[in-house]
Amino acid sequence: MPDKPCIAVVDDDQALRDSLTWLLDSVGLATLAYGDGEALLDAEPGRHNVILLDVRMPGLSGLQVQQRLGERGDDTPVIFMTGHGDVPMAVQALKAGACDFIEKPFNHQQLIDTVQQALAQHRRHRQAQGRLEALRERYAGLRPKERQILVHVAEGLTSREIAAELGISAKTVEVYRLRAMKALGAANLAELVRLCVALELVSPYPEGS
Repeated sequence: MPDKPCIAVVDDDQALRDSLTWLLDSVGLATLAYGDGEALLDAEPGRHNVILLDVRMPGLSGLQVQQRLGERGDDTPVIFMTGHGDVPMAVQALKAGACDFIEKPFNHQQLIDTVQQALAQHRRHRQAQGRLEALRERYAGLRPKERQILVHVAEGLTSREIAAELGISAKTVEVYRLRAMKALGAANLAELVRLCVALELVSPYPEGS
């Protein structure tokens, strides 16, 4: 079914791949199994919602696969599968952005819970990306003067200060500001400032901090 979340299972152990495929299928998740990291990297980008990745494999190691995924901008959550002696490597993977790691042999419920948490994280991330892209589109539709005023508002200037800066009346500043707020979907000034920070029009930190 196309609406099922898809989990990539990457391990050189055929029996383990089959076992994990059966387990994930039993809780309503689709799987795509790969015998090595190269096969995963050759797969069509965006096919997976979570990647279960073995640390030690012939050819590319799990850490090398993780690095390659990052280099090409693939933000799919990665859960590392480790043997007992691979925990330091798993910690290294976490520092490089992995979602989690689980030790072999697996507790089935722990694995399912970890995958479900990663799926939830992936959904939240994609939703946030979608909101940001929509916000950027709305910002792109603003007039140049409205964009200027937005930046000054987010910098903390008053309408009078903005008017003096741009050589227009304070009333005109208010008109442009209200138009920009409506276009961006900001209900109040605080929300407008948060949206300006999200658009990276201003830094969230005071200068010199």
